[in-house]
Amino acid sequence: MENNNKQLMLGNKAVARGLFEAGVCFISSYPGTPSTEITEEAAKYDEIYCEWAPNEKVAMEAAFGASLAGRRSFCGQKHVGLNVASDPLYTMSYTGVNAGMVIGVADDAGMHSSQNEQDSRHHAIAAKVPMLEPSDSAEALEFTKLAFELSEQFDTPVLIKMCTRVAHSQSVVEPGERVVPDKPYVKDIAKYVMMPGNAKKRHPIVEERTKALTEYAETSPLNRVEMGGTKIGIITSSTCYQYVKEVFGDTVSVLKLGIANPLPERLIRDFAAKVDRLVVVEELDPIIETHVRALGLKVEGKNILPMIDEFSQNLIAKAFGEEVPATCSIEDAIPPRPPVMCAGCPHRGLFYTLRKNNCTVLGDIGCYTLGAVQPLGAIELTLCMGASIGAVHGFNKIRGEESEGKTVAVIGDSTFMHSGMTGLANVAYNQSNSTVIILDNSITGMTGHQQNPTTGYNIKGDPAGKIDLEALCRAMGFERVRVVDPYDLDQCDTVLKEELAAKAPSVIISRRPCALLKYVKHRPPLTVDTDKCIGCKSCMRVGCPAISIKEGKAHIDNTLCVGCGVCSQLCRFGALQDA
Repeated sequence: MENNNKQLMLGNKAVARGLFEAGVCFISSYPGTPSTEITEEAAKYDEIYCEWAPNEKVAMEAAFGASLAGRRSFCGQKHVGLNVASDPLYTMSYTGVNAGMVIGVADDAGMHSSQNEQDSRHHAIAAKVPMLEPSDSAEALEFTKLAFELSEQFDTPVLIKMCTRVAHSQSVVEPGERVVPDKPYVKDIAKYVMMPGNAKKRHPIVEERTKALTEYAETSPLNRVEMGGTKIGIITSSTCYQYVKEVFGDTVSVLKLGIANPLPERLIRDFAAKVDRLVVVEELDPIIETHVRALGLKVEGKNILPMIDEFSQNLIAKAFGEEVPATCSIEDAIPPRPPVMCAGCPHRGLFYTLRKNNCTVLGDIGCYTLGAVQPLGAIELTLCMGASIGAVHGFNKIRGEESEGKTVAVIGDSTFMHSGMTGLANVAYNQSNSTVIILDNSITGMTGHQQNPTTGYNIKGDPAGKIDLEALCRAMGFERVRVVDPYDLDQCDTVLKEELAAKAPSVIISRRPCALLKYVKHRPPLTVDTDKCIGCKSCMRVGCPAISIKEGKAHIDNTLCVGCGVCSQLCRFGALQDA
């Protein structure tokens, strides 16, 4: 595909374009906001094989295998996904690569869709691999292409670090042409078999590589000095560079670092010597500031800027004592809009049943985490992908009869495939009286409806291998495996009570497709018989956004209601009826 016209692109789409132009042939990723669109956009190029892997560790290992085979590869994930993939990453640093391999990681400062706001630069430093950090879409494309050249030049995987603002903002890029390098596979046991004897010999190579990369960083065009006024010199990177330029323009001097690891030394010393006051502007942890301080330089940073949340132009201006422009105010108070499960969400009925039975519910990562929100208020723990099953086992082993019959784990189908199976194996193997509920909505819902190994379709929507959850759970040692329809409250209640009373490891599969899937056909919206409605608000207990109270009576929003009928099962007076 040739397209030399300048165009606006999302940062993630620009990375995908960079992958295409760099001749990447293999991409394996796990969806996670704000990284998901990189792989989704790359999948639109027929020349690139793309897949969703069960988790980030598997994705990175698959991408490494493709690199080993001699073709450029890519693996994408969000920041917490890199935790999962860190096991192969840290050893890949020792083995090096064959064809170029680039790893995309997208940080989520501000926690728009994450359980923490960790700084992925720590992984690059600890793994001793280079990390590039673009600040707009044009750099996202160019840095991605250059990352593959560096990967092959220095025999190392290379990290590309995005952040929410760069990933999901648009700027001008100029697409180029695709070039596909090809490297033969050569058997090399000493390089790729990381038994202790070989690994010991590879470690010195890693340290020498770091020295070479540091020297490269001193003169690389990815790091550049923009001299302006010399009263203040700012060292910055990523989206913070954009904020600094918008606030100060050319009134300050800027050292923009496109290489987040390793950081240069002479370049920073030379820049510091040209300015009166040296300040580092970086989101989250003081990685650059600590490096500059270690060089013996007087520097400011986190003494005037926070270590939490996203930065903004106004935040930076205020930190430097600059005048912050007045913003428009809205006189009328705007009511808050807390996140809520969608109308017709299949998880709602199951969470209502758990709450009604006073269960202690250990949750997991997914849109169903909203089961913690009132009025359901069902979930009491959310830690990381797959943790619900491991946690319920430990909880029940310790609490014993006090918790047995009351404590359950809930986990989505995609999250279960990601990292729930090993926890389930632990329940079966070490025999805790734990009930695990798999919320099977037939899709990866939280990140925008990506396929997973339980759906039967691949990233392009073509038929693919489909895992049978019931058969899998039985094969893992569970004799008690039940399937319920979460729209049927009586069935959910009966099965839940039976499994909690069984005093044996059990699995309940709550199966109903996500209400937002295009192929799901909805029933007509329910209607309210105002003569029968007494305004008791029992229907409000499920927290459906389609239900409200107006003039003392239940009201159904026809634009939201999907006719699931969960609310009508709560009405003792038959006021909620089919159309």
